[in-house]
Amino acid sequence: MNFETFDFHPSVAAGVAAAGYKTPTPIQARAIPQVFKGRDLMGLAQTGTGKTAAFVLPILNRLVEAKHVSVSALIIAPTRELAEQTHEAIETLGRKTRIKSVTVYGGVGINPQIQKLKQADIVVACPGRLLDHIGRSSIDLSQLEVLVIDEADQMFDMGFMPDIRRILKHLPRKHQTLLFSATMPPEIRRLAGDVLQDPATVQVGITAPAETVNHALYPVAQHLKTALLLKLLGNSDAKSVLVFTRTKHRAKNLGRKLVSAGYRSTSLQGNLSQSRRQEALNGFRDGTFQILVATDIAARGIDVTRISHVINYDIPSTPEAYIHRIGRTGRATRSGKAFTFITGEDKDMVNAINRIIGSEIEQRTLSTFDYRSPAPDHGTRSHRAEKPQRKFSGVKKSRNNIKPLPKFLT
Repeated sequence: MNFETFDFHPSVAAGVAAAGYKTPTPIQARAIPQVFKGRDLMGLAQTGTGKTAAFVLPILNRLVEAKHVSVSALIIAPTRELAEQTHEAIETLGRKTRIKSVTVYGGVGINPQIQKLKQADIVVACPGRLLDHIGRSSIDLSQLEVLVIDEADQMFDMGFMPDIRRILKHLPRKHQTLLFSATMPPEIRRLAGDVLQDPATVQVGITAPAETVNHALYPVAQHLKTALLLKLLGNSDAKSVLVFTRTKHRAKNLGRKLVSAGYRSTSLQGNLSQSRRQEALNGFRDGTFQILVATDIAARGIDVTRISHVINYDIPSTPEAYIHRIGRTGRATRSGKAFTFITGEDKDMVNAINRIIGSEIEQRTLSTFDYRSPAPDHGTRSHRAEKPQRKFSGVKKSRNNIKPLPKFLT
């Protein structure tokens, strides 16, 4: 099967060819025909499966010859990064059309957005700023034809469900709705039941991570995580590393420590301005930065195909979040590695992750790392724990390299 099978409008087909698309991904192959039929859609797919093109291409094909007097398609995204990524996909795939896309999110001036909205065919928006525009009557949704709710489970995690339901009240009764989510918690199931009419359901690759990812757990005390991270980085062939932390404060501090240790590192977290966030993301994409330290929310929407390692400095809060995180490596048939630091408090989550993976993830320790180093006194810094060790010793997968868990973890 190739993209010619879909019989796109020539100008859309030209954009597909210019983007280098040849063979549809499973989500594209299954979703695009259903969207063409005008059906509502429930798409279950994680990041990296090609779902953005699965809704962007049918929307472009639908709008390419129509005359628009107001916004015809609305795509709601949970983060600014994902909104920009979707907007870029529209511009790339629709480069041969005259369709205009506009992004709408907070953290930047609202007046330039108001001017651009007057000419917009497609709006990619975050919920909060979209409601601002609705309140100002600076966006006309009365003629909307297609609504896309992307990353619905992340929208719920971020507390956007009330905003989504407020937005829905301002849409015309008759329109096509496409809802995409990586998981299906009860809240998303209820939302789908409320907004989708006789939907087609397409489910792709959400029950387990890619087979191209190699997983490992590293037991370590909380105060030694940074030292262990530096040791792993010094011992590995990591080319592009995405490190996840639980909090914005920790992401910022860890990013700084990695810079002090001599690494090309930056952080991505919610307190940054939009320009700083974009600068960090662009630098990670083009290789300026080898390491990006991020929180789950800030990292949502990162689409970088060459990530060699995902390191969970803090274990994720749900098994589904683990799948989301490690889904950013081992993409497009490339191999990837996913390392997770665990403490004695993480046993239940480790068991839950093992269940969703379908096997027990290997636990490793480093023979050259001092797990007995005491925690620093309150108010002092442990310089020893954060001193980089660059000498290569390797992290082998063989049983000879795996030691029993340190006593503090048993």
